[in-house]
Amino acid sequence: MEAPVGQKSQKLHEFALASVSDLAPSSSSSDVASSSPPAIARFGADCGIPELRFNMECASGAVVNVDLRTAKLFKLGPVSSVCIFRASDISKEYSRGVTIRFRSEEDSTAFHYAFEQLKKDCVIQEAQLANGAPSASKCKFDDKIEPSSAKMYFHYYGQLLHQQNMLQDYVRTGTYYAAVIENRADFFGRVVVDVGAGSGILSLFAAQAGAKHVYAVEASEMAEYARKLIAGNPALSQRITVVKGKVEEVELPEKADILISEPMGTLLVNERMLESYVIARDRFLVPNGKMFPTVGRIHMAPFSDEYLFVEIANKALFWQQQNYYGVDLTALHGSAFQGYFSQPVVDAFDPRFLVAPSISHVIDFTKVEEEDLYEIDVPLRFIASVGTRVHGLACWFDVLFNGSTVQRWLTTAPGAPTTHWYQLRCVLSQPIYVMAGQEITGRLRMVAHDAQSYTIYLTLSAKMWGPGAEQGGILQTSSCKLDLKEPYYRMSQPQAYALAQDQQPNQLIQTQDIPIQSQDLDDIELLAQPSPSSGAQLNTLNG
Repeated sequence: MEAPVGQKSQKLHEFALASVSDLAPSSSSSDVASSSPPAIARFGADCGIPELRFNMECASGAVVNVDLRTAKLFKLGPVSSVCIFRASDISKEYSRGVTIRFRSEEDSTAFHYAFEQLKKDCVIQEAQLANGAPSASKCKFDDKIEPSSAKMYFHYYGQLLHQQNMLQDYVRTGTYYAAVIENRADFFGRVVVDVGAGSGILSLFAAQAGAKHVYAVEASEMAEYARKLIAGNPALSQRITVVKGKVEEVELPEKADILISEPMGTLLVNERMLESYVIARDRFLVPNGKMFPTVGRIHMAPFSDEYLFVEIANKALFWQQQNYYGVDLTALHGSAFQGYFSQPVVDAFDPRFLVAPSISHVIDFTKVEEEDLYEIDVPLRFIASVGTRVHGLACWFDVLFNGSTVQRWLTTAPGAPTTHWYQLRCVLSQPIYVMAGQEITGRLRMVAHDAQSYTIYLTLSAKMWGPGAEQGGILQTSSCKLDLKEPYYRMSQPQAYALAQDQQPNQLIQTQDIPIQSQDLDDIELLAQPSPSSGAQLNTLNG
């Protein structure tokens, strides 16, 4: 249960009210304001049952107790509401109503939010008492995610060590800051929801840009640290509320004009937080509200890296020993070999190892449905720029902040400043050979699983080359299955390797983006910026 928005100097779950009076048909809100003394409203659960108590600040010290299980709250105006509940005396049970007048519209919003949260707790508590066990109801997140994975996930993001690692990714943090501050017009006077707020840094950016109010939703224990950080910035803290819980299940007192989040994982989709981002859109965002980020793109290109291939293959050499303390290990060599190649490689590589222009798969966060992210199927087609051995598929991503003033990109491309996401490569256990100008086809299929990640299925094929090729079929095909949850974290910076065969020094492979149709995005110019890769000049952080 979160501290209400309008508390300011009040204690937890306590509100100073302008007045409280019994509901009377002839009374108007102005009559109440002039005739009723100030009061204090306190939410509590002294007897194990959540209740609301009004203490009148007058000589009599009258107290009105409200059982939240039977109570309903209605707004009469910006600063006035009426609460209807069941009351009783010695002889009978009856309905009673009180008119509440708040000191400000902000306090009214906060009170209604606290009221609804306590009402929700009552429903859960009654279900537990009726069944003799905790409620079996689950939110959508719990239905699709393995509990052990969720526990580890929230534990990980609840640590300041990891938050510091992300904050010190200056490409990431600096781009978010620039995207928000340069688009003040989108934030000023608006209600913002920060989805998966973490330390609360994006909420603070939104408040700096003039947001009317920010709801920072965070499910991990990092919510407590976020409260401390936000409280340590008093000029901004009055406009930020930390709400601890999953976006799939928390309730907010009002709709958002804009969502902000950092939902990207390795290969954009790892950790499956994009689904939570889309759910937050459907639950909290007003029609035609803005999303920061707005669009994501996954870029893919075949690569050649003999050194990497040999490095992975050599890991399995241990299992080729025929006399390991008298034991023959070779029966497991094949399984170990395939096991090492089932790990996607996460590192930063030299873009000159790309052997064809990249293609892209676009995800428009403002339109994509949650179910569309359960399985992502991308047909692949490339034209090789060099003759070489293709060792697999290299992938990276970028996201667009489609602000009204400035459109800004955050990229993880090879050749750009390295981020904590690095890049990702799927390495084939059986490379394929291509000639310059030859077509490479295939498919990248990613299927979500309940460990908050994806199983990757990759197939690459090279068509026959030379005279009579039009009569021939596929000459060579190689496939692999990888678990995005279990990558091989290899290195932090690109290494200097020998150039690929037939590739001259400083030869750069230009990228080609897939055409964006008008039905994909309302504004085609959103994706007019070329994908930065292959050593091309990168200006993505400069607008």
